[in-house]
Amino acid sequence: MRTIRWTALLALITFLLATTALVLTGLDDKLAPADVIVVPGNTIAPDGTPSPRLRARLDAALAQFQAGRAPRILVSGATGKEGFDEAASMARYLQARGVPAGAILEDNQGWTTDATARNAALLMRAHGWRTAMVATQYFHVPRFRLALERSGIDVSGNVHAPYFELRDLYSIPRETVGYLVYYVKS
Repeated sequence: MRTIRWTALLALITFLLATTALVLTGLDDKLAPADVIVVPGNTIAPDGTPSPRLRARLDAALAQFQAGRAPRILVSGATGKEGFDEAASMARYLQARGVPAGAILEDNQGWTTDATARNAALLMRAHGWRTAMVATQYFHVPRFRLALERSGIDVSGNVHAPYFELRDLYSIPRETVGYLVYYVKS
């Protein structure tokens, strides 16, 4: 019984350390030039506009675009349960804030982080682009970077969306498990 308790305690400590590392890594923005900024989708509001969480991702990407770190933004998502094309909604949001339509690429087949990474890699190779910057929630940055790198993309930088909510208490440990799953996947 003593061995089981020590093993459980060690597992808990390891999980907490991994979670802390994930959060700290995601909060540490790496600002670097890139060929494209990749923004994964998220919830669309009932009126068809990006949710506050998604707006924060888009605003983080927009700031990097306006700073001249990348000449284009790739928005990726799918049609969610709300019935709206996330990528189209994201593109409209960016256009309304001054990003030219020609600087926005839409991937409406980004059902998952992995799908977004694969689709981004295909698009980037087709255009001869090599480097990408990630713009997403702080807890999602490490897994999204890993997915893109595993798809053959050189991730030159990342920015986190400055948006925090109570739901993060669920999302952070879930993301720790998700990162582990992505890491051990071949």
